[in-house]
Amino acid sequence: MAGDQQQQQQQQEQERTQVGDLPEVCLAHAIALTSPRDACRCAAVSPAFRAAADSDHVWRRFLPPGRRGAAAAHPPQGQQPQQHPKPAASKGAYLRLCDAGAAVPVDGEGSGSRRLWLDRASGARCYMLSARALSLPWDDGEFSWRWTPHPLSRFGDVAELVECTSLDIYARLPAAELTPATTYAAYLVYGVAEGHRGLSYPDQETTVALGGGRAAPAPARHAVCLHPDEAEARKFRAVSRGTGDGEPRRPRLRADGWSEMEMGRLRTPGDDGGREAPAAVAGEEVAVSFEVLGWYPKRGLIVEGVEFRPVD
Repeated sequence: MAGDQQQQQQQQEQERTQVGDLPEVCLAHAIALTSPRDACRCAAVSPAFRAAADSDHVWRRFLPPGRRGAAAAHPPQGQQPQQHPKPAASKGAYLRLCDAGAAVPVDGEGSGSRRLWLDRASGARCYMLSARALSLPWDDGEFSWRWTPHPLSRFGDVAELVECTSLDIYARLPAAELTPATTYAAYLVYGVAEGHRGLSYPDQETTVALGGGRAAPAPARHAVCLHPDEAEARKFRAVSRGTGDGEPRRPRLRADGWSEMEMGRLRTPGDDGGREAPAAVAGEEVAVSFEVLGWYPKRGLIVEGVEFRPVD
């Protein structure tokens, strides 16, 4: 009797539907609601999960809305476009878009002043605005800045500060361009030329704010220093260090040879379940600024641009 019950129980367990028994299209639909990191984890569960996690349906959803046809339109080098791309085509397109060094130009006019790539783990959109897309001060005439090519730059040229007394740099990006419900940091990407002057004083401030479509409080101001030099700082103690952070932020040297300074952070509007920009974002912009409070000669700053990246 006990043996019959055990056999019956085993038969019921065999007949019970497991998650892995679901059709591939159902698994793919569920996995597409997660993130690229989670999709890669699902691929390690079983062969059925791997087939679903690598499917075109999953990875096409992780691509930016304007590039979901990229798998067919831009096949890997050496391959011809296919009428019906293989299932892994969108995954390949996604991985190519994760290469920051080969970021894709997204300018409607083709000027190359904006570039896009994706954060590999989350799929969040990252942007780089070139110096051409920034608002630079020209208060000292047309010779304040000069445009010059740079071997480390991803753009055609960079802006090098020749001479000025009032230094402020502004950038704007439509909030809808960024991934909704995501915390971003903005970075000033720059270098310092030989013979620089006036870049070491701790009287520099940055701001990052979201506005344009709704009333917003005054943005927090962060004290920074692009080129820390203790000897120069001691000469400049009388100048205000700003109203934000007490100790000025310091730059970080990047692997590509540039320095970057975090200008601030913000969280984009939207709910955590959606990937499309909500209607509330329409008309809003992310505005960032870098300002030097003191009026004195400055030169030697090399600006590549401003970068927006998600924060883990």
